[in-house]
Amino acid sequence: MPVKISDGLPAQSILEDEHIFIMTEHRALHQDIRPLKIGILNLMPTKIATETQILRCLSNTPLQIEVTLVQTSTYTSKNTSSDHLIAFYKTFSEIRNTNFDGFIITGAPVEQLEFDQVEYWEELCEIMEWTKTHSHSTFHICWGAQAALYYHYGIPKYPLKEKMFGIFKHRLLTPKSRLFRGFDSEFCVPHSRHTEIKQEDIEKIPDLKIMAVSDEAGVYAVCSEDSKQFFITGHSEYDAETLATEYFRDVDRGLDPKLPLHYFPDDDPTRMPEMSWRSHATLLYTNWLNYFVYQTTPFDISENIR
Repeated sequence: MPVKISDGLPAQSILEDEHIFIMTEHRALHQDIRPLKIGILNLMPTKIATETQILRCLSNTPLQIEVTLVQTSTYTSKNTSSDHLIAFYKTFSEIRNTNFDGFIITGAPVEQLEFDQVEYWEELCEIMEWTKTHSHSTFHICWGAQAALYYHYGIPKYPLKEKMFGIFKHRLLTPKSRLFRGFDSEFCVPHSRHTEIKQEDIEKIPDLKIMAVSDEAGVYAVCSEDSKQFFITGHSEYDAETLATEYFRDVDRGLDPKLPLHYFPDDDPTRMPEMSWRSHATLLYTNWLNYFVYQTTPFDISENIR
């Protein structure tokens, strides 16, 4: 929430330089407040788990948030009951005339397919194009980030020799960015993917800025120059046991998966993994909501928000 101060207080410029949200008495008296409209295109098969994880990350704010859950119409999830989807989700055709303050596009376990081989690729392209005129800021996660970087900028993804699977340390390249306000210089993020994007490809695009990287996991956070689009290659929203669930699922399938790196204590899968990334995950989503959605979106969302 903003700190309300007297008009002309000398501390104002110092605090604003530190990205502290300052509101003068004049602005406070003339402020209108409404709920933020956030859409979530949930492409994950475990939709209930994913929606819970993301909502948890979005909830650590006193701002009122009105969430719309969205699914594709060209592909129906086999892992979520139709009753749940009918009750809580809308299709793109139902929301295409709606403007959102923020929109989130999740990852999906399809990264080993070429983009145009994904069953709902054409619909996703339509949605990604639509976000340019109907979402004030769009936040892409994991494969969703790879798909958006490819669609918007032509940046390819590359297969990895081994699955990027575990908890990895990251460092900031843009420590003064509002997205990372409150972050430590080093922070942990879960990754679970078979493909990667390369730093040198991103650096060729003047409109893109790399914000955080990992020596092991590569590029983590990228944003457009106007901060209207964010691309996050990891799964900051994951719960403590999410990677364990994936690991034991593959064990049960007889796939002989490798242990997630830096995850189980002493690499012992019988021991409970420790949560080392939740505070930074919460900050990531809270900062996005505060600085790149709430503070810049128009009050009248029917305006041309691009």
